Amino acid sequence: MVRGTIANVTTNGSPPQRLQELARLRRVRDRMDREYAQPLDVEALARGVHMSAGHLSRRFKEAYGESPYGYLMTRRIERAMALLRRGDLSVTEVCFAVGCASLGTFSSRFTQLVGMPPSVYQRQAAAHAAELPSCVVKQVARPVRNREARADEPQLA
Repeated sequence: MVRGTIANVTTNGSPPQRLQELARLRRVRDRMDREYAQPLDVEALARGVHMSAGHLSRRFKEAYGESPYGYLMTRRIERAMALLRRGDLSVTEVCFAVGCASLGTFSSRFTQLVGMPPSVYQRQAAAHAAELPSCVVKQVARPVRNREARADEPQLA
């Protein structure tokens, strides 16, 4: 059995049950995409789709390859990168604007996903902003976990 794929979610239960569960997982993911700046926790997300928090976490990870919290933080960091590239907000303002309650957690997670602290990213983005079209910056600057990044991918720096 292959881990981290939608196929895992669809291999247990009857076809209508599998499709219903997939639809609920998509609703959770879509809610996180829409409401990333709101305080969201796994218990609240699970209640919204009538699942237990543990079951939601397990099935979400099987379907999408990461925990609901990890997915939400990736969305928040992705939005934070865009705000930092704009350059008109401080790192602290960006942290709170994307829904993070702790500057330390935000900075740690940002560094883990992007490979540099948010303040360094902001300085480098400002220095390179005029050099690249925004569509290229958006593609190159998408957060990717360091362990997943390929060595031949273009870097912003």
